[in-house]
Amino acid sequence: MQINNQYLQDLYAQVEKRNAGEKEFLQAVGEVFESLAPVIEKRPDLVQAGIMDRIVEPERFIQFRVAWDPPTK
Repeated sequence: MQINNQYLQDLYAQVEKRNAGEKEFLQAVGEVFESLAPVIEKRPDLVQAGIMDRIVEPERFIQFRVAWDPPTK
């Protein structure tokens, strides 16, 4: 992984610290950051708006569980 943008490198380090055991997630974040680095270079307003921060860490997380017991005979 080669992220050339300092902002994205710093953000990746934060994500890596919060999600240390999630290798697949970190790989995906790194790949997305690599592909978006040219966009970030051209659009500093995205950095100021915190768009990348929101992409890697959702504002809300909804989780639910459905318990199901199969019928017994």
